[in-house]
Amino acid sequence: MNDNFIMTAQSWEGRMDDEMDEFSALDAAIKAAAAVDRNSYEKNLQRERLASSSHAPSGAPLQRETFSKNAVMRPDTPNFEGAQLSQSHEGLTLYTLIIYSENFAGILNQITAVFTRRQVNIESLNVCASSTPGVHKYTITCYCKQEMAEMLVKQIEKKIDVLQANCFVDQEIFINETSLLKLSTPMVLADSDISRIVRHHNAQMVEVNPTYTTVAKTGITAEVMSLFEQLNAKGCVLQFARSGRIAITRSCIERLDQYLTKREEERN
Repeated sequence: MNDNFIMTAQSWEGRMDDEMDEFSALDAAIKAAAAVDRNSYEKNLQRERLASSSHAPSGAPLQRETFSKNAVMRPDTPNFEGAQLSQSHEGLTLYTLIIYSENFAGILNQITAVFTRRQVNIESLNVCASSTPGVHKYTITCYCKQEMAEMLVKQIEKKIDVLQANCFVDQEIFINETSLLKLSTPMVLADSDISRIVRHHNAQMVEVNPTYTTVAKTGITAEVMSLFEQLNAKGCVLQFARSGRIAITRSCIERLDQYLTKREEERN
């Protein structure tokens, strides 16, 4: 038993040494890239400061980055880059609508018009070609009640070129998102917690230069937003972008395939 304990401890120490070597290599790469020209940061952000101040609503409080000599003003208002993204949706459920349609021009406009007429705001929208030739897949998320979600599905399915529409809650589907964060490289160098947060969330640093560091994170919505919120609390986030949600059902059989098979049988 003691021998097993010693072997386990040695293997654990070996893994810890490997992780420390990896973290040291990452920090060294960041410092090497940032050491090229640190003074260029203020020059590159001068235009962003002017743009932020010119678009800021009158009387809105301004945020300032905490690093010295390179203050960037960002209005702390909703729907503005750098503002908090969390909104209140009390009493509403996030539904994911998966829609299949023929690949014709103007279908997207017809689908979004259904949401507009019923005063339902679209949270995210992703359009891509499906595995079925000639068929496109729309993944739309919105906060609403169950009755409204079912009504939206029925109204969308009435469109001539729409093949099928279904609504799901998060427990019924597998979901994924991709995000990109632009961080201040001087702040990443000054605060070791920033690199630790990135590693803890299994995110990737895809680009490092003296001005900014680009981080990519793929995962569920909660994981993506957790990374953003922790980094934003450090005041190092310069830009943040999320892709629309992509989703597949937990069913073993694709519902669209069932529908197309049944329609073909009825024709024959």
